[in-house]
Amino acid sequence: MIEMLIFDVDGCLTDGKITYTESLDEIKSFNVKDGLAIVTWINMGKKAAIITGRESGIVSRRADELKITHLYQGVRYKKQKLDEILEEENLSYDEVAIIGDDLNDYYMLNSTKHSFAPQNAVEKIKQSVSVVLDAKGGEGAVREMIEIIVEKDGLSERFLKQWL
Repeated sequence: MIEMLIFDVDGCLTDGKITYTESLDEIKSFNVKDGLAIVTWINMGKKAAIITGRESGIVSRRADELKITHLYQGVRYKKQKLDEILEEENLSYDEVAIIGDDLNDYYMLNSTKHSFAPQNAVEKIKQSVSVVLDAKGGEGAVREMIEIIVEKDGLSERFLKQWL
């Protein structure tokens, strides 16, 4: 059974675009439906983590909103960070599912049999994961991933009941 979800940000929780205003403020867009699924997952007593190669205050704010307590930004070696998280949480690779979309996610994704990629991931990643999602990053890919896991683990009713 999956106990923890690991998310990349750019290209998974967002569409991968980074927009800068004239005053050099960074803009990212997150999918509300992804967020609701993450909150529901956490409300069921499950865990979630963000491991991203970039650093952004926007990501910190989104993690806070979603109650994601494991937030790691500016990570070059994502597989190494994953190993640290699993040791800290006393979890195995079989208890984690990961979504990533680009080469810096490759080794992390290949550490578990529960790996996912958005439809618009780079080809090398799409060839290496267990599930290529129908949705694109930032357009419901994370929601689709969570729904697949919830269904597979027989948690659909429990997932839905979080909103009674």
